Amino acid sequence: MSSNTHTSSSKRLLRTLNGEAMWPPPMWLMRQAGRFLPEFRAMRAKADFLTRCMTPDIATELTLQPIRRFGMDGAILFSDILILPWAMGQSLEFVEGKGPVLGAIRSEQDLAKLDPKRIADVTAPVLETLTRLNKTLNGSENIGVAQAGATTLLGFTGSPFTVACYMVEGGGSREFAITREMAFSEPALFDRLMALLTETTATYLCAQIEAGAEAVMLFDSWAGLLPPSEFRRHVIAPTRQIVQHIKSRHPNVKIIGFPRLGGMLVPEYARDTGVDVVALDTGADIALMRDLIPQHVGLQGNLDPLAVLAGGEAMRSEALAVRNAGKGRAHVFNLGHGVMPQTPVDHVADLVKTVRETA
Repeated sequence: MSSNTHTSSSKRLLRTLNGEAMWPPPMWLMRQAGRFLPEFRAMRAKADFLTRCMTPDIATELTLQPIRRFGMDGAILFSDILILPWAMGQSLEFVEGKGPVLGAIRSEQDLAKLDPKRIADVTAPVLETLTRLNKTLNGSENIGVAQAGATTLLGFTGSPFTVACYMVEGGGSREFAITREMAFSEPALFDRLMALLTETTATYLCAQIEAGAEAVMLFDSWAGLLPPSEFRRHVIAPTRQIVQHIKSRHPNVKIIGFPRLGGMLVPEYARDTGVDVVALDTGADIALMRDLIPQHVGLQGNLDPLAVLAGGEAMRSEALAVRNAGKGRAHVFNLGHGVMPQTPVDHVADLVKTVRETA
């Protein structure tokens, strides 16, 4: 069992992940360490993306920037979902204006080149970042507006299907048609890739917990591209296996699952995977979902990032509607997707203030 599980009543996010309904709800934002922060952009000019992810001094600083500025209840590790395939030997570069570019996995020969035994050594700097962050967040160091011991450290990975999308496609896509077609036309090959990702994802998340993560999140950003049968096979089943693996080693560590765009299959995901909290995307109605998702599963989400970009009364009204819809339920206030890079900093500050008003 993990020795770093923090049950202090000062950690509002951890209390909510453990099933407690708090008011106002704890909050953090996906992509809260990002290009909308001037201090992030200053660091971005000094090193490329992979270097930033793999340099503990930089990754630690980038993780803490939104905590200093806004006092978020959660600090999510600055990293990327594609670190795992890269650690196994798949080529990866981030091209300005294009995003990630990978050497596509399209055959048994391509898959055979991946070596999961490399992961521990390659990801050691990421784990070092988590260890440093845990000490900082739970120690006496003054990190700004947040009180020491109040912020929960979150680790994360991509879920197997979403990571497979990038690995097979060789980069980003709107439809990931090559990946989805492979799942139908070459199911044995695709199943082997998914099995590899399921096993390595579970092991990597356990390593993150042992390094200092107090809770972890699985991002299945492209889950909603799949029809129901494939969603159950490639989203629900692998997630259940990952959760079982983690819980067998770290039974008290809480897991957030994000089956983005999953629609009416989200309640089934919540019921069958064993995750402790389900993150809802922008299109989900919390008022409806809270009655469909089992009571013991918490909710996270789900303000539209574009409302934050717009700011003003429209944002405040939407934020309060999301906040109030979760009242009486274990609910973590967040966005339905990541903060937009062009979002003004003062809009995020206003959002934090709005959500934390107790009236």
